[in-house]
Amino acid sequence: MNTSQAPELTSEQKRWAFLGSTLFLTSVGFLGFAFAEGFMLAFAIGWVALQMFGYIGALKMAKGEIAHPLFKSQVMLHLIVLGLLAALFIRAA
Repeated sequence: MNTSQAPELTSEQKRWAFLGSTLFLTSVGFLGFAFAEGFMLAFAIGWVALQMFGYIGALKMAKGEIAHPLFKSQVMLHLIVLGLLAALFIRAA
């Protein structure tokens, strides 16, 4: 694939792409932890699947625009899930 034709991303697009990818990698890391410990396995699998379908669907509907409000809402949704997961761990400790 020739990437010389690809447009340069704006700083806002880079921020949202970084935040979305960081949340996705966090969910994959939690999936590994869940497999190793046998703890919250259904949640971990569901979270990764929800992110894959959510990000792909949002990008399709936004025509590839990373800074589109639909993609931003997906990122914020998963940020809330991460916050709830952190609260669950804090409560359990």
